[in-house]
Amino acid sequence: MEKRLNMEALQPTAYKAMLGLEGYLQTTALSKLHKNLIKTRASQINGCSHCLDMHTKESIKSGETLQRLFVLSAWRETDLFSPEEKIILALTEECTLIHQHGVSDSVYKKAVETFGETYVAHIIMAVVAINGWNRIAISTHMQPTAE
Repeated sequence: MEKRLNMEALQPTAYKAMLGLEGYLQTTALSKLHKNLIKTRASQINGCSHCLDMHTKESIKSGETLQRLFVLSAWRETDLFSPEEKIILALTEECTLIHQHGVSDSVYKKAVETFGETYVAHIIMAVVAINGWNRIAISTHMQPTAE
């Protein structure tokens, strides 16, 4: 794959702004498990190899099981994810694929009933952040890091 620009080096102020959003997300009530599910699922949908590599590694270090990572793209067909996690994954998918039909009332209402508006706001901001990172990584051909 042809090497493309380095966004961090070329646009450091914009990159720092993205890192600022990540810093904000570290201050929220979002659990590490929930953040990693959001980051990994959105990166699967967007086909971002760089982010998938990074966030699956982070997930494993945080205690996520390989089995759940293996079946994450088929989360609806398994009981390996809790009802709360399934709501987060549904909201992640609808926000990531927002161009298809927006965020449905049913998913939004379930999320607010389960987590409250503040936690839902945190979820949405985490989805916004990873979708931004995915678009940067894909458009600039960022690659997974070799081990």
